[in-house]
Amino acid sequence: MSLTLTSTAFEPGGNIPAIHTCDGNDISPPLSWFDIPAGTKSLALIVEDPDAPDPAAPQRIFTHWVLYNIPPDAGGLPQGVKSAELPSGTREGMNDWHRPGFGGPCPPIGRHRYFHKLHALDIVLPDLGNPTNGDLEKAMHGHIIEQTELIGLYQRNK
Repeated sequence: MSLTLTSTAFEPGGNIPAIHTCDGNDISPPLSWFDIPAGTKSLALIVEDPDAPDPAAPQRIFTHWVLYNIPPDAGGLPQGVKSAELPSGTREGMNDWHRPGFGGPCPPIGRHRYFHKLHALDIVLPDLGNPTNGDLEKAMHGHIIEQTELIGLYQRNK
């Protein structure tokens, strides 16, 4: 068994429903995880788009959500989870809209891939404030037991 991340909103490699995007309610999709490896003290979740701004000529990775110190026994996150509803101890980082919390897909052009990356860590991280994706990745370095990802796709209908 290996760490697995799923969503009831979309299949792996499938289309993310508009409700989870800037064209809908911009709410986080429901996520579930299982087969947490032994020795896991916390989980971290990073959602990012490596196709920004144009999949034909990507220039940067755009971060949509940063969470860390998620308790391993949480089992997942419900659709549209708000900061106050996160599992006890969970901390939020900054997305690339310069705010904590989820920011849904809103690609300016083309079909983008959205990587939901879950990391099992052998440590509960110290309070990092509101770290960026890069800050969190530095803090996790050397502490990742296992990781998995769930990829969803989205293209706006303009």
